[in-house]
Amino acid sequence: MEKRKFGKWSLIHASALTALSLFAAPAGSVFADAAAVTSSSVTAAATATTSPAVTTTTPATTTTTGTTTPVRNTAIPPITDADKASKLPNVLVIATGGTIAGQSVDQTSFQNYKAGSIPIAQMVSELPDKQKIADVETLQFGNSGSSAYSMADLYDLSRAVDEALKSYDGVVVTSGTDTMEEIAYFLDLTVQSDKPVVITGSMRPWTVVGSDAKANLYNAIKLSASGRTASFGTVLMLNDTINLARGVTKTNDYRVDTFETPMLGAVGYIDETTIRIYRAPERALLGPGKGKPVFDLAKIKKSDLAKTEIAYSYQDAGGEAIEGFTAAGAKGIVTAGTGAGGISSAMSKARSKAVEQGVVFVTTTRTGSGSVYGGGKGIISGDNLSPQQARILLMLCLSFSSDFETVKSWFTTYGVTEIE
Repeated sequence: MEKRKFGKWSLIHASALTALSLFAAPAGSVFADAAAVTSSSVTAAATATTSPAVTTTTPATTTTTGTTTPVRNTAIPPITDADKASKLPNVLVIATGGTIAGQSVDQTSFQNYKAGSIPIAQMVSELPDKQKIADVETLQFGNSGSSAYSMADLYDLSRAVDEALKSYDGVVVTSGTDTMEEIAYFLDLTVQSDKPVVITGSMRPWTVVGSDAKANLYNAIKLSASGRTASFGTVLMLNDTINLARGVTKTNDYRVDTFETPMLGAVGYIDETTIRIYRAPERALLGPGKGKPVFDLAKIKKSDLAKTEIAYSYQDAGGEAIEGFTAAGAKGIVTAGTGAGGISSAMSKARSKAVEQGVVFVTTTRTGSGSVYGGGKGIISGDNLSPQQARILLMLCLSFSSDFETVKSWFTTYGVTEIE
């Protein structure tokens, strides 16, 4: 991505798995979003209701230190002849699990449920009036809490989204909310298609009274089908609110209005049949194909994804975290600093030593909002990126280049939302 051909990803006013494997982890509590569920009946239901796949690109199951890696289904279902003949947009819903697919103990068990229990084909079949907005197919990529996915899994997910968008008009990704902002930003930086990508989830399981799950899924499909966010990159749609992936964060562990974009705010809203878009990223105004990110995963292997970590600063924080990350092979470390990115004396000394060993650092603030400026030898400012999203960008930068100046330029291009 050349500097001015793409410009900074500014936020401006817009004027105009062939096998499905479900793996279990204990849940049934407030932490249910982090759990996965195994059920032979669920697997059978998914197999019976999901459209047949075209090709199988699912990686083989591997075993590491006695732990079996779940198989992720990346086989894109074909668009049916009937859907091809229809005038409605074709949307593929790719499910990864989470609370939105949660099965509660009873209809009032808001916190006592198992996330990732209900197959996406069943969920979509239960949506009323979907035939008014799109022809919908489904793909069960996985059925786990969001934090259960590795970066290698997200590599597969992003490649699957791009593959789907070769034929579908839009994609919806369902996810748990705990790390949704990281999954969304990874997709935002890596999906090459200009077609709409919408990620959604819920704060209440599918089966409880007053759940936000059905409304969020319905509106996400509606938004994707509308084409209103073409060339926006990945957007989040929850609670009738549309946020760009870059900058959005989960602000509350229970409330349905949890996702916000500090300082910059939402870009639009959905009110029944009305979709209002009030702001847009500059990439949306550059024209098709001109704003795509440089991080094309087709050019690297999963094993090329760089190891990056986050070190959190606090009163009298030690430098052991940075030392440990460096010793473990981290290529980049994000510091979540106090105030405008400050870190303790011990952390600073450890950082200096790590820089001499070639580790790249990005400074961010732990405050939840605000910009961080400056930099130095081996150190890049993270502007107003959260530590967790700065880590995603740093990981991708170091996966595609080991040159510090190149990485720094990408942070200036992608990590800053300044109007020039």
